Amino acid sequence: MSGRPESVQGGNVESRAPTLPQGDCQRRARSDFHTETDQPDATRRGVEKRQQPNWTLLSRVEDVLLEGKERITSMGLNEFLRNFFGGMGVVDTNEDVSMERFLTNPFSFSNGETSLCTIAESPLCRETKILLEAAYKLKGEGVFSLAQWRDFERKDTVIQIAKGALDAALFYVLREEARREAKERARREHQIKFTIFTKIEDVLLRESVCANNMKLNDFLTVQLGGMGVVDTNRNVLLREFVRDPEKYIDDEGVLSEIKKLYNYVRMETAVRDEMSFCEDLRSLYDKGVRNLLRWSEAAAEVKASVHGITKHTLDAALIDVRYPTTTSVPMKLKGFYESVYNARWSHVVEVPDDNGMGMKVEEGKPEKPWTFKEVGYTLENDDSVEQSGAGRLRLVVLTSDKGWPYSWKWEEHKFIHDCYVNCEVERAWQIVSGDLTEWFSTLGEAGFTPQKRVLIGTPGIGKSMNAGSYLLYQLLHYDLEKLQLVVYCFGDTTYVFDKTYQTVTKCEGNEISKKLLYDLWHNGMKGYIIYDVTRQGTPPACYFASFREWGMIVVSSPNLDNYDGWATEVTATRIIMNCPDEMDVKAMCAWMKRDETAERKAECWKMVKKHMEKVGPIPQHIFHAKDFNARFDAVEYALEAINFRYADKNFILPGGGLWYSEDPSQNLVRIFRIRGERGAERFRNAPICSFLGSRSANRLAKAMSER
Repeated sequence: MSGRPESVQGGNVESRAPTLPQGDCQRRARSDFHTETDQPDATRRGVEKRQQPNWTLLSRVEDVLLEGKERITSMGLNEFLRNFFGGMGVVDTNEDVSMERFLTNPFSFSNGETSLCTIAESPLCRETKILLEAAYKLKGEGVFSLAQWRDFERKDTVIQIAKGALDAALFYVLREEARREAKERARREHQIKFTIFTKIEDVLLRESVCANNMKLNDFLTVQLGGMGVVDTNRNVLLREFVRDPEKYIDDEGVLSEIKKLYNYVRMETAVRDEMSFCEDLRSLYDKGVRNLLRWSEAAAEVKASVHGITKHTLDAALIDVRYPTTTSVPMKLKGFYESVYNARWSHVVEVPDDNGMGMKVEEGKPEKPWTFKEVGYTLENDDSVEQSGAGRLRLVVLTSDKGWPYSWKWEEHKFIHDCYVNCEVERAWQIVSGDLTEWFSTLGEAGFTPQKRVLIGTPGIGKSMNAGSYLLYQLLHYDLEKLQLVVYCFGDTTYVFDKTYQTVTKCEGNEISKKLLYDLWHNGMKGYIIYDVTRQGTPPACYFASFREWGMIVVSSPNLDNYDGWATEVTATRIIMNCPDEMDVKAMCAWMKRDETAERKAECWKMVKKHMEKVGPIPQHIFHAKDFNARFDAVEYALEAINFRYADKNFILPGGGLWYSEDPSQNLVRIFRIRGERGAERFRNAPICSFLGSRSANRLAKAMSER
């Protein structure tokens, strides 16, 4: 039989024709077993390109070595002889013999057929046999994949034809890997847009060449065509070679040629820069500098301690984000942290005088602070402990030279430096302090989250300026190891107090605030958020509910639209803050006029007391004539608005539990604290003062009679 053999994939099989040394068989081999090598070069290259195997580091050594020969090794012996040698040497007893068995020991299957021995010695079979034996040997030494071949220390013991095939496949893998990494770096460089929150690691290693992981021989193989590759350097990292090239390549001529090549010079520069970056990253992380914001705030000596390339790269990134030239990025407020943290203490106590009970202003902290007792699930002032008469504490004042967040936020309040703390404000802090104690005593317990609170009070009594500021002050002085951050929010304006570095950072806009807080949260810092509802109907943004591992309190009027959605989601508990009483207001008046004459003090108190009688004990409306007149006009409007239709639908009746924020009648009532059946705090409405209680009742009676 004769005929053209079937083509077999792979150049290794078809690039060699089996050679038979005997007459006709030799001529037959030359005529019948010609292959695709007769094709034009361009055609052959196109076929090879299409058939290039997609090797990876996980590819099997056996697959690489037998590439193109898989069909041969999977054939039976007789099938092989029929396909490639026209049936020469076929023996019925060998019908079940595989080619793999035959090539392992061809003489045992010859059965006197000298042609089988001759075929076994043909270049095709001999090469396949050599590669099979190499694959078996490598398996025996634990080398099953290209990744294991890369790290194999005894490559010099492997026959050259097998070593060449494996090295070629490994070169292909490393080259493709390098191309993918270069493409990925280019993609990242195109996509990454620096912000003030970008981690310095992402800035410095954006164009990283992965020097920490790249091996010397891999680089020499891929970038320099194998120049300088030495088996003993198989585990040497590229960065180690850059530090001491002569240690790893002792051939001066080869080393000199390598150092002149552009690919090496470029790589050496990149590796040295990356080594500097990695060294500086560790140092900067130890100093708390983790992102561009921290870098912008870093002290001069910190910036001077890093390599020049590191400083240049980080400074250039800051320029890219134009920090801090716009209000869309955080701004550091210099000196503000120290001003709040070091606020000066004063206090006002009751003292006997000719008119019954006067007020005395004293410096420092009070000797007899308020005391509280547990009532239900919260606290109340323990009057039994306090001494009546001389020395009874009425007011604490904290003075910050640069003001408080409330005065920073609004231009019209920028001259407010004093935070007034009465018993109600202190009570709010004591409740929050108890929450903190519970939080940090159960830290790490599965399922535990810090208590969330809503501080509710009548508008104008000082929740924002006084309660919020005092909570901030106390939180800044809380144990640093337990609490590292205090965040104060007015709607979409956020002040971040970093207790570790004693800085205040201001953010405008919910998006920029959210990014900053998430960054701090992801860094594992513990924080407490004070959220002040600045406009009616503007509750905390949705992202605040994500910070379940942080404490939080919302400061609000009784309007449910301000907090109810957030409070329901996080299961917040109410703290109801009562209005200041008459003696609290008198103490405030005494503090304001502390440097005036007794006569001026008496005049001031007379005016303030008169204002209280007309509009109630609301500090925002009683200390200045202009504020009082505006409030009085609002009260008159509320009274005039009462008619029978309005009264039925909207009027806030004393004793009711609802609050209608857009209702003018809110100016006629105050809220006060009660306890529910289970001891939790609730509020009810009451006339804001006797004068308005009487007038509103008369007006309501008249309106109802007009039905």
